[in-house]
Amino acid sequence: MRMIAAVLATLLVAASPAASVDDLGWLAGDWVSEEGERWTEERWTPPRGGMMLGHSRSGRGEALREYEFIRIARGDDGAISYIAMPEGGAPVAFRLVRQAKAHGATRATFENPAHDFPQRIDYARDGDTLTATISAIDGAKPRRWTYRRR
Repeated sequence: MRMIAAVLATLLVAASPAASVDDLGWLAGDWVSEEGERWTEERWTPPRGGMMLGHSRSGRGEALREYEFIRIARGDDGAISYIAMPEGGAPVAFRLVRQAKAHGATRATFENPAHDFPQRIDYARDGDTLTATISAIDGAKPRRWTYRRR
């Protein structure tokens, strides 16, 4: 009986349609996190032409502390990837490893175990709240931002 269940589960996974950038359209929008004088903004375009473009910036008061250009697109290997360019530097790709939708909430996890830090980038959206978490591959050293739709 267990063998039959395992075979059926494998067939269901194999029959699932491949992920597309369009599946991540729930990230699109203008998101802001503010705590005292500290702020972080993240903006994502809707999917179009197989790509989403984004950028983020963080600061304190009127001083900019860091910024990043981001895109989500299918790579040469066919996998959906989150490609970050912190401070406009060289691109670093994180492969989409999980996505889920349940009870109106959505989640996507990207990983690059070869990168120093972060190795995992996780986005979860519930209504007008978007939570972004970066961490080591095992979830250690998490850093989290909770955004509200602007």
